Amino acid sequence: MRYKLTFVVGLALGYVLGTRAGRERYEQLKKSARQVAQNPAVRNTAETAAQQGRVYAGKALHTVSEKVGDRVPDSVTARVRALRERSHGDGGDDWGTSTT
Repeated sequence: MRYKLTFVVGLALGYVLGTRAGRERYEQLKKSARQVAQNPAVRNTAETAAQQGRVYAGKALHTVSEKVGDRVPDSVTARVRALRERSHGDGGDDWGTSTT
């Protein structure tokens, strides 16, 4: 019985100490991630990647449109047009990037 009690106390103590260390480490990682995300070089790279993604998506849309033709439902076509107009109209997109 003594060994079980020692084991349970040790387990509880390890859990408490581990969660405290885990929370501190989590906060450290969160702070580091925030610093990386705010780095201008990272932001510029992400914005460039988003712009290239839009270019490739436009090319893919054109290619698919040629191959699929009139088989795409009108609702899908209207939604794609609305998204394209919206993204070209305000200079930003749903991902938080901008074209400035």
